[in-house]
Amino acid sequence: MDRFFKLKQNGTTVRTEIMAGITTFMTMAYILAVNPDVLSAFKSGATGGDWTAIFLATAIAAGVMTIAMGLFVNFPVALAPGMGLNAYFATIILSSQGKFTFSMALTAVFISGIIFLILTLTKIRQMLLVAIPDSLKHAITVGIGLFIAIIGFKNSGILSVAVETTKDIPAHKYTELLSFESILHLGSLEDKGVVLTIIGILLISVFMVLRLRGAILIGILATTVIGYFMGMVNLGSLTSADTTWVPDMTKLRFADFDFAGIMTTGIVSVIATFTFVELFDTFGTMVGTANRAGIMKNKEEGNKRVGKAMFVDAVGVSGGALVGTSTVTAFVESAAGVAEGGRTGLTAVTTGVCFLLALFLAPIAMLIPGSATAAALIVVGVLMVQSIREIDFQDFVLAIPAFLTIVLMPFTYNIANGISFGIVTYVVLATASNLSGKSQTRYPIHWLMWVLAILVLARYIFIGSQG
Repeated sequence: MDRFFKLKQNGTTVRTEIMAGITTFMTMAYILAVNPDVLSAFKSGATGGDWTAIFLATAIAAGVMTIAMGLFVNFPVALAPGMGLNAYFATIILSSQGKFTFSMALTAVFISGIIFLILTLTKIRQMLLVAIPDSLKHAITVGIGLFIAIIGFKNSGILSVAVETTKDIPAHKYTELLSFESILHLGSLEDKGVVLTIIGILLISVFMVLRLRGAILIGILATTVIGYFMGMVNLGSLTSADTTWVPDMTKLRFADFDFAGIMTTGIVSVIATFTFVELFDTFGTMVGTANRAGIMKNKEEGNKRVGKAMFVDAVGVSGGALVGTSTVTAFVESAAGVAEGGRTGLTAVTTGVCFLLALFLAPIAMLIPGSATAAALIVVGVLMVQSIREIDFQDFVLAIPAFLTIVLMPFTYNIANGISFGIVTYVVLATASNLSGKSQTRYPIHWLMWVLAILVLARYIFIGSQG
C-alpha cells in the first residue's frame, strides 16, 4: 500500500489517510440527502425523478468515481453530483411545462460529459479557463451560491410570492407583471416546515462556528431529530414491510437516455450551460486542493497530476448521467480531508468506500425532511458566496459584468442567464475602455471571449429568452 500510494514520499501514513477520507465523507455526505431531494423536487416527483433511484445513483456515482480518482491519479479529491448544477438540472425540467423530461436532462448531462472529455484531451479546456477573466469566474461561484440559497428559501416556504393584479393570470404561461403586482415576502412562521428550516439554519450555523467536522451533515441529522418531535418525521417507515435495507438496483435508471426527444428542445443551451459551469467549478476545486495538499510544490509534477484528475472528473460527468444523476464534479469539501493530513489517493479511496457503504442507508436518508435539506442548501450558499471578496468592485469594467452574473442567476432563476450577461457585458465594457484610452488599465479580451459572446447573442436571438 505504501508503494502504490507513495505514502512515505508524501509524508503521510495509512491511519492519517483513512481518517482524512472519513473526514471528507462526513463533510460531503449531506449530498446523499440533498441531491435526491433537489432532483425529485423534494420527493414530489414533479421532475419525473424517483427519490430512491436518485439516492442510489448519487451513492454509486460518488463512490465509484472517487475511488477511481484515488486509484488512477493518487489524488485526495472526492467527487459527487455537484450543487448548483443539480438545481439547474431540476429547474430546466420544472420550467419546461412538460416539454423537457428527466431522461432528456440526463441525456444533456451525458453529452456535456463527452464534450468535457474532448475539451480535456485536446487542452481546449485549459484555454477556456485562461480566456475567462478571474472576476467572472468568482462571480459565477457567487451567483450559483445565491441560486442554491434561493431554492432552499423557496422550497422551505421561508420565501413566498404574493401576487395582486387586476387581470387573470393564465396557468403554465410566463406573465408580465408590474412591479407592485408581484412581491417577494416572508412565508408564514406558523408553518411547521418554515419553523423547522429556520431551526436547521441556526443549528448548522452554530456547528460551523464551533468548527465541528461534518457540521452540515450533523446539522441535517439534528434538524431531523427535532422534526420528529414536531411530528414531521415518521419512524414507522423503518419497520414497514415495504422498506428494504438492501439497495434495490432495479430502480436505478441506468442509461435512461432520450436522444430522439432532445432534438426537439433547446438542448444546445442546456448542454452549453452544464459544460460551461462545470469547467470553472472543477478547475477551482482541483487547483485549490492541490495547493493545499502541497502537490503543486513541484509545478511540473503537480500540473501532470491535476491534468489526470481532470480526465477522471470528465469521465465522471457522463458516468453520473449513465447511472441516473446530474453532473458529477470534484467537491471543494475535499479540502477538509486535506486539512486532516490527506495527501494521497488513499484518502479518496476511503471516501469512495464510505459512499458505497451508504447504499444500505437509504431508508434512514428518506426520513430526512425537506426542511432539513433546505437549511443545508442555504448554508452551502453562504460558503459559495465567500468568493465575492476576490472581485474588485471599484473597477466598473470588472464590477458590472460580475454583478450582473451574480444577480441574474437567482433573480431570473437561471444559471445560464447570469453567465451569458456577464460574458457579453465584459466584452462590451472592456472594448469600450480599451478604445477610449481614458483608462491606464488595458483589459485583456481573449479571442474565445468574442466567440462566447457571439454564441450567447445567437442563443437569445434564435432560441429565445424565456424558459
